[in-house]
Amino acid sequence: MEVINHIAALKVSLRSARLAQQKIALVPTMGALHKGHVSLVKKAQELADIVVCSIFVNPTQFTDPKDLEKYPRPLEHDIRMLEQAGCDFVFMPSVTEMYPEPENWHIDLGPAEFLLEGEFRKGHYQGVTQIVKKLFDAVNPDLAFFGQKDYQQVLMIKNMVNYFHLPVELVSCPIIREEDGLAMSSRNIHLTAEERVQALALSRSLYYISDHFDEIKIPQLLENARKLVRDTPGVELDYLTIADGDTLLPVDEQSGKSGLVALIAAKVGQTRLIDNIILN
Repeated sequence: MEVINHIAALKVSLRSARLAQQKIALVPTMGALHKGHVSLVKKAQELADIVVCSIFVNPTQFTDPKDLEKYPRPLEHDIRMLEQAGCDFVFMPSVTEMYPEPENWHIDLGPAEFLLEGEFRKGHYQGVTQIVKKLFDAVNPDLAFFGQKDYQQVLMIKNMVNYFHLPVELVSCPIIREEDGLAMSSRNIHLTAEERVQALALSRSLYYISDHFDEIKIPQLLENARKLVRDTPGVELDYLTIADGDTLLPVDEQSGKSGLVALIAAKVGQTRLIDNIILN
């Protein structure tokens, strides 16, 4: 496995694969890797010949400077995980490599940009799409792999790809969970033992919605699920909604609807977590 820090060197390293018409996959990450990330690498290996995993904590997508500061960066651990997973290249650029000069970035990501996470983290998805476009330009991948846990993020990146007419196929991979149901996240490291138990309220509420989706009307279903979360000490609910999977607009009845997703965000102690579940 080769670790590369510069765009020019990455392009040189990928040249032979491209000339041989091998399929190149990109798995973009911000590091602090867990089994969820490894599952993306494994899926990429199934569908492509060469797998590039990027590790870059992108400053432009953080709406809170303290959040950027405390974001975990266990690089040795991450590189070891990727080596064991059989990744081909790790692209680990500096901030100055990706942002050599100040940039104004703003594109039309559609109305969904301002819903849910967009409401709580204004400008977040502009920063996300800015760095993903830069990574796509650096790697020029045939396929790019993202986790379903960041459902809205995948939707925004899809809109960015359509905006620029980029020739890359996006692959969204299922959420990987701990045995007790907690969605794996780089932020889980910040949870105390007590908060770790409290955090189960997120997945528990989603499973409740999924299990009772066909028998309880959506308004009552959401009310019951929100109560589950609010009754859990130490958990502060930001939102819990059932939405159209393409627009993220809320829906209030099951009949005739398909492609629905339940999405939740909550603070557990000082750590903000998100999760979702595809309903039908």
